[in-house]
Formats: sequence, structure tokens, C-alpha cells
Amino acid sequence: MTVSRETLVALAARHRLPAASVEALGGLLRALEDEPDPPTTLRTAAEALEGHLADGLSGLDLPELAGAITIADIGAGVGFPGLALAVAMPGARVDLVESNARKCGVISRLASAAGLTNARTLPLRAEEWAAGEGAGAYDAVTARALASLPVLAEYAAPLLHPGGALVAWKGARDSLEEAAGASAAEQLGMRAERIVRAEPFPGARERHLHVYLKVEATPARFPRRVGVARKRPLA
Repeated sequence: MTVSRETLVALAARHRLPAASVEALGGLLRALEDEPDPPTTLRTAAEALEGHLADGLSGLDLPELAGAITIADIGAGVGFPGLALAVAMPGARVDLVESNARKCGVISRLASAAGLTNARTLPLRAEEWAAGEGAGAYDAVTARALASLPVLAEYAAPLLHPGGALVAWKGARDSLEEAAGASAAEQLGMRAERIVRAEPFPGARERHLHVYLKVEATPARFPRRVGVARKRPLA
């Protein structure tokens, strides 16, 4: 592994992580490098350190996420930010919701390599989980590089209990998308709360965390059927 222990210690210290997190973070990086064909363009430990671990841990700067006990990472992909948050928050339960079987396999192997007991992989679409056991079950929902803000709000709202929050990792700001996200949120019992610029590592550009709060019950017609949110967004 090309990332030194000192680098991992510094990352852990920056976010005030438990001492045990250093070994777990290293385990994630080693396991990702050992994957023969990982479903991510960030394949080396150095790339994953910044693009997956540091990027994911930047969400801890938000109290809505840092104080969560139950977290759903939807469209989890290769497992981030969910796995990074599970390392950082050993007292929280992190469910990684991912419908792609190959990606679920990678997530499970990474979690095992890091010795995580508070993270589980759910091989489902967000709408399916929200229509069943996941309904109203979470303090926070996270999503990174998954969909537009209106779609993310619709995925997240049925999963959150009132008072919960969606934290969406996005790139450059887009005023039209942000307005559409706020409009969709109003229809879902949510409110677009704020947008925070993130700099997870030196030189990082155009990274923003979008925070939505669930302020009242989501209408009973949500979640809609799988795929409808993307095909017919609310705004």
C-alpha cells in the first residue's frame, strides 16, 4: 500500500476519529487495491484515500450527520461514503443500499477487511427499501454522485424520520438544479437547509454538501414505483 500509516493517522486526527479507526481505514484501502476489477476509477490507495475516504469523512463536519445513529447510504456504489462513516462512527448503524450485485460483493469484502460490524449491505433499490422496513428508519441519508437533487430528495424522504437529514455530495453548484431540489423537497415534507463547500483534501475543487431536513411527514404516495423518480422527477 502506497499510503503511509502517518498519513492515515493525520486523516483520523483531522476528524477526531477513534484510535482504532486507523487500522480500519488502512484495511479499506488495502482491500480496494486487492480487488482485481473494482467498479471505481479510483483504484490505487493514494487515489482512494482522497477521493473516497477523505471525501466521505468531510460529511462529519455537518452536525446532522455527525450526530446520526442510523444512516442509509443510498446508491452506495463501491461503498463510499458509507464505509468511511461506519469506520468513523462505530456507535452508528450504517446501511449501504445498492442494487448492483457486483458492487454489493465489493462492499461486503471491504467491510470485512476493515473489521466493520456496524455496516451492512442491502441489495435493493432505495424505493424498495423505503416501501418496507426502511420507512422512516433513519436519522440521516447520504448519497454521492447518484442523481439530481430532486431525485435524491425523493429517494431520501420516505427513509427519514421527521427531524432527519439528507446529505448529498455534489460537484459544481447549479442554480437550476438547486431550485428544482428545493421545490421537490417542499412536496416531500422536506426543506432545503443549506449548501456547504467542502475541501476534503488540499487542492480539492467544486465539492459541495447539500443538506435537506425532513420537517414533516412525507405524503403517503411516496415512495413511487422503482424508476419513476428518475423518469418523472417532481421538479
